[in-house]
Amino acid sequence: MIRALYTAASGMNAQQTNIDNVAHNLANVNTTGFKKSRVEFEDLVYQELRAPGAQTSATTEAPVGLGMGLGTRPVATARNFSAGNLRSTAAPLDLAIEGAGFFKIALPSGITAYTRAGTFHLDAQGTIVTADGYPLEPEITIPTDAVSVSISKDGTVSALVPGQGSSQIGTIETATFANPAGLRPLGGNLFELTTASGDEEAGAPGTDSRGTLAQGFVEDSNVSVVEEMVNMIIGQRAYEANSRVVKAADEMLSQVNTLVR
Repeated sequence: MIRALYTAASGMNAQQTNIDNVAHNLANVNTTGFKKSRVEFEDLVYQELRAPGAQTSATTEAPVGLGMGLGTRPVATARNFSAGNLRSTAAPLDLAIEGAGFFKIALPSGITAYTRAGTFHLDAQGTIVTADGYPLEPEITIPTDAVSVSISKDGTVSALVPGQGSSQIGTIETATFANPAGLRPLGGNLFELTTASGDEEAGAPGTDSRGTLAQGFVEDSNVSVVEEMVNMIIGQRAYEANSRVVKAADEMLSQVNTLVR
């Protein structure tokens, strides 16, 4: 009965983590480029009371063993990088990736971060930056007297300057990874590579399995509110079931404590 208390408590802790993850997904349902995640669980170590194949007599053995599981624990939050819906904004610096890939962002610390959120802006020098002021990598600067900016599907950036016509001023690169689920989230719609994700494979959009760019669009979150609500209900019911096991074990212990010789 003591074992049941701790086993059920591990289930309650696991489902609390599950609900926390659902809350995070729902909180970011309108976050551009956000990718939902799910919690993965594994069962804990088993207390083996009798091993499978143990001798039951001189000539026979047990066909199955006797073991008691000790509960569960969360081991991973696997991120789902499936594409979200594209939404038209008509803003010339809003970009969406149709297919695989990430925009490369230069952080002040010197490392390169990666994002699917293509809501870009111009800073005081005309450099294309994120909402936090971090520039694209490689850096692209729009002439201050440009009247329009055109970004092609392959990432070529052109600016129209009065009296000079349209000229190419740079190329936006995107990066892919062997295992994007292994990227480490930094917040702010940014990720960084890890040994689990593998090294980046950067290049022009539309080449080597990299998706193409869509100017004037952004990629919405891939969170499904209906799916997350169902996950929340399942997690809540699982939490309630484990709490009832705690209550049942407590009542059994209470009965033992009130035994009278």
